Amino acid sequence: MTQFRELLRVLSEAGVEFIVVGGVAAFAHGAARVTLDLDLVYRRTPANLERIVQALAPHHPYPRGAPDGLPFHWDGSTVQFGINFALRTNLGFLDLLGEISAGGTYDDLLAHTQLIEVYAMPCRCLDLEELIRVKRAVGRPKDFEVVAELEAIRDRGDLQE
Repeated sequence: MTQFRELLRVLSEAGVEFIVVGGVAAFAHGAARVTLDLDLVYRRTPANLERIVQALAPHHPYPRGAPDGLPFHWDGSTVQFGINFALRTNLGFLDLLGEISAGGTYDDLLAHTQLIEVYAMPCRCLDLEELIRVKRAVGRPKDFEVVAELEAIRDRGDLQE
């Protein structure tokens, strides 16, 4: 089971610049959906990449779904030459996204974020309108279900401040 609070704490304490997206962002806005992983869009500056590597290394990140024993090294080169990583760690599942479809990069999304308490941690999350827009653009059935719930939250005026 993913330890959301601990993953957020580890990354926040390391000074990693990230935006919470996906199911945890929906939860932060009041959705009742369950998610199994933490989805983050991270800033792709050299300093931030190094902070990500250092923060996660003790938690043994490994490609989620890959068989054990593949030659995978979690280091600066791996993160620099990749962009999106679906990882399993000792703390659970983490999707590190250099960019998201219909949303772009960290810098593209930053203006559409707000600070919200997530698992008792202040985190930068996609704001409700951007989360709805991005989820709608992804177009998976599970995303459309979340969009309907998020729109109902928006229409009731239950926005998190």
